[in-house]
Amino acid sequence: MQQQDDQTRALNSPEDLRAIRQAMDEGKNPLVVTDVPRWEDQVGISRIVNRRVVEFEVLPTPAQVLAEQPLTPQAQEIVAYSRDEIRACLYGQDDRLLVIVGPCSVHDPAAALDYARRLSRLKNELGEQLLIIMRVYFEKPRTTIGWKGLINDPDIDGSCNIRKGLLLARKTLLDVLGTGLAAATEFLEPTSPQFIADAVSWGAIGARNTESQVHRQLASGLSMPIGFKNATDGSVKAPADSCFAAAQQHTFFGIDHMGRAAVVKTLGNPDCHVVLRGSSSGPNYDADSVATALEMIRDRMPADSAAAHGLIVDCSHGNSGKDEHRQAEVVRNIAARIAAGEQGITGIMMESFIEGGNQPAAPLNQLTYGQSITDKCISWPDTEALLRELAEAVAARRWN
Repeated sequence: MQQQDDQTRALNSPEDLRAIRQAMDEGKNPLVVTDVPRWEDQVGISRIVNRRVVEFEVLPTPAQVLAEQPLTPQAQEIVAYSRDEIRACLYGQDDRLLVIVGPCSVHDPAAALDYARRLSRLKNELGEQLLIIMRVYFEKPRTTIGWKGLINDPDIDGSCNIRKGLLLARKTLLDVLGTGLAAATEFLEPTSPQFIADAVSWGAIGARNTESQVHRQLASGLSMPIGFKNATDGSVKAPADSCFAAAQQHTFFGIDHMGRAAVVKTLGNPDCHVVLRGSSSGPNYDADSVATALEMIRDRMPADSAAAHGLIVDCSHGNSGKDEHRQAEVVRNIAARIAAGEQGITGIMMESFIEGGNQPAAPLNQLTYGQSITDKCISWPDTEALLRELAEAVAARRWN
C-alpha cells in the first residue's frame, strides 16, 4: 500500500516538474521520477507507455463510495417513484408537464441545497400540473477548455481534486433527495455513473456526445430514462439513432462497482427520447421544428416508444442563445402553445439559479452566492413566475 501511495503521489512541485521534463528529454518514462519500482519498469515497457501521463491517482471504488454515503430508504423511494413518474409522462400515461429545472452546473453545494429547498416547496404546490425534477449537473463538456464541473475541479482553482469532487457530488445528490426532490444530471464520463447514478432519476447525453457509441452503450445500461440532445449542428437524426441504438442490448468495456475492469452486458433502455436544444444555426423550439423532429423520430422508432410519443425542449443553449431573458421568452412561448393544446412536447428544461445571469469561474470566496459560473441562468423570482405560468398552461390544456 505504501508503495502504491508513493507511486500515485501528487507531482506538482517545481522539482517534480523539472524531473519530468528532464526524463522526457532523456527519452525516459515521465512517471519515473522517484526510485520506487514501477510496473512499467518491471515488465520492461517504460520506454513506450504513459509517455504523456504525469500521474495516476487511485480512487476509492464505487462500492466504497456508495457504502460510505448510502441512499436512505426514503431517498431510494424518491428515486424509484420519480423514475416511474417520468416514464409515465414520457409515454403519455401522465398528462403533467415534465420540468427539469436548476443551475446550469453545481459549483457551490450550499447554494444548490438552498435552491433545492425553494424548488421543493414549489414542487409540492404545483405537483398536480408539473412533474418538477431538479437539474443537478456535475460534469461540463467544453468546446475547447474551461472549468469541467464539480467532479473534475471542486475547488475551482485548477487543482482537479477528483476524489473530493466525486464525494462532494454524491453528497449534494443525497442532500437534494433529502428535500424531497428527484434529481437529473448529464452523464459525460463513462465511469462516473457508477458513483452517482443510483441517486439520479433522469439523465441526459449532451449534444457533443449524442453520436458517441460509448454514450449510446452507456445509456443502454442505465436504470433511468435518458434524453439525447440534438447534435450541435441541429441534426435530429443523430439523437433519434441514439434512442434506437440505446434500446438494444450491448456488450462493451467498463468497470464494475468494485472498480475492476469488466465486460458489461446490457438489456437496452427503452425509455430514451430526444431533447431539442437548438443549434449553431439557431433555435428549434417552434411548432414546425417540433413537428418535423417528431416525424423523423417516428420513422425510426416504434410507435409505442417514449421517443415517438413526444420530446423535451431545452429552453436554454441554442434555443435562447444562452441568454437568460431570451430563455424566459422561450418558456412563455411554449406555455402558450401548451395552453392552446399543442401536442408532442412532453417536457422542458430550464437553467435557473438563485441569482440571474452568470459570472467568471473563481474560487468560492470570490464569487457571488447563488449565481452560475457557466451559462446564464434565470433568477429565482423569474423561475417561480415561469413555473406558475407553465402550471396554468397545463390546467388550460386539460380544460380544452
